[in-house]
Amino acid sequence: MIRKSIAALFALALSAASARADSRIERDLRLEPGGEFRLDAGAGSVTVTGASEAGARVGVTSKRSDIERLFDFTFEERPGGVDVTARRKRRLLFDTGSYGSLHFEVRVPSETRLRIDTSGGGIRIAGTRRGGALETSGGSVRATDVTGSLEISTSGGSVAVERLAGDLRATTSGGSVHARAIEGSAEIQTSGGNIEGDSLAGPVRARTSGGSVELHHVASDLNAQTSGGSIRITAASGKVEAETSGGSIEADLSPGNAHGGNLETSGGGIRVALDPAVNLEIDVSGGPVTVDLPVRVQGEVSRRHVRGSLGSGGRTLRLYASGGGVRLGSIGPR
Repeated sequence: MIRKSIAALFALALSAASARADSRIERDLRLEPGGEFRLDAGAGSVTVTGASEAGARVGVTSKRSDIERLFDFTFEERPGGVDVTARRKRRLLFDTGSYGSLHFEVRVPSETRLRIDTSGGGIRIAGTRRGGALETSGGSVRATDVTGSLEISTSGGSVAVERLAGDLRATTSGGSVHARAIEGSAEIQTSGGNIEGDSLAGPVRARTSGGSVELHHVASDLNAQTSGGSIRITAASGKVEAETSGGSIEADLSPGNAHGGNLETSGGGIRVALDPAVNLEIDVSGGPVTVDLPVRVQGEVSRRHVRGSLGSGGRTLRLYASGGGVRLGSIGPR
């Protein structure tokens, strides 16, 4: 009886192994420019590419030959859009849950709004023109050359967005966020990694509880917060608000930036460089404090607190470090 049971188990294992052969499903669907493409997948990674011609082409690949026994696939055309779904039917014995590296390869007109939701892999999009929403619980998200606002959410990986002509809202609990050449506003949040941004035209709000923040060439106001690392800012043209309890803060303000701000840390020092020709109120405290600018000091001179006016005064730039020194100086030649 035991031998028969073992033989049956081996037979099932061999059956599952034999099922792992490449398979592909393809569909061509009507989709005009300006429409919407929606994908709701219980598993798998997704790649979406914008094209110049009309119509949507969807290819589903897997290393298993029995993928249609595991999933119900639907491909529906509707007025103004296309809906694709992949619903799990069941799990098989000896199944690892990878479903043969299930992958959706999608081509749509570039003028298409996207709504992508997958539970089992990463998402990649490129060359689309109406933005959309991307959500995955099992991988990273990468978007390049996209027009329109993007909302991105992942609990299992990193986020990378490059060349976005629109607003960005990105949230991840499992990785870092990289944003470059964003023409709109950027709201970024992660609890498990670093945040890096470069060439950000709109207002920036960056929060992480598990890493550092680096922002370069920010044309508008920025707000950066972390409880687990340092903050570094260069070429900031707007108001700067930065707070960390786990590291130091470095900030270089752009020439002519007189918007002020508030920079505070309880886990390190602060170094800020700005244009000495601007008009600002200065309030610097920490231990010790060094100010290499022609500030007209108000009140008593102290090693731990300097308050005064730069130029004719104006908005306030406040620097406070409870765990380190503070240095305020001039930006170097550009």
